[in-house]
Amino acid sequence: MDFALVLMLGLVAGTVGGIVGFGSSIMLMPALVLVFGPREAVPIMGIAAIMANASRVVAWWRGVDWRVTAAYSATGIPAAALGAKTLLTLPPGVVELVLGIFFIAMIPLRRWMAHQAWKLTLWHMALVGAVIGYITGIVVSTGPINAPFFLAYGLVKGAYLGTEAMGSLALYVAKAITFRSLNALPLEIITKGLIIGSSLVAGAFIAKRLVLKLNGDKFKLLMDGLLLMAGVTMLWAALT
Repeated sequence: MDFALVLMLGLVAGTVGGIVGFGSSIMLMPALVLVFGPREAVPIMGIAAIMANASRVVAWWRGVDWRVTAAYSATGIPAAALGAKTLLTLPPGVVELVLGIFFIAMIPLRRWMAHQAWKLTLWHMALVGAVIGYITGIVVSTGPINAPFFLAYGLVKGAYLGTEAMGSLALYVAKAITFRSLNALPLEIITKGLIIGSSLVAGAFIAKRLVLKLNGDKFKLLMDGLLLMAGVTMLWAALT
């Protein structure tokens, strides 16, 4: 029954994540911790996140900006592997506290960046990939951090969703390979991650129809709401 409820929540989380490009991990992680415990929840979510991002890439394949993906992934892949190795040495709660504050701060900062009419270049995206790649190796979800930078490059809706998902997919695969090489990703965990990831995949394709009906302003407002949710969730995790 618990597993069935997690799958149902995964469908909802996959739909939300498919609309704004992130949020699946934030919504699903508390349930995974309750059902499987914190030690299993993180790698399970990692496998599920690979499937979720892969499904977004398939759904928005025509919108993927491959130059941005290449610049972001070139630095992000080695950084994610390094971050995964660092994860085992960090005290619990510190990263969540910092990210919680950062997520909430990104709401006014993203709006301020939009008013400045800045446009990031491929070199900027390579730098962003290195920083976010390292953080991705440490924490469960960095989707809310990605959003402002991919938007500042000029990507919206399908182009943003497909390109961000392709870049994130590369980082999560690097993270999973690193965990596997450190014997931190047994076959049982992979199986659970694949099962739960299937619900996220279904949600991503449900979301595609909804995204096509959203205008740009509502799309960005929805992202602000999830940034706030992400920040509060991280702060709660750090302080409890």
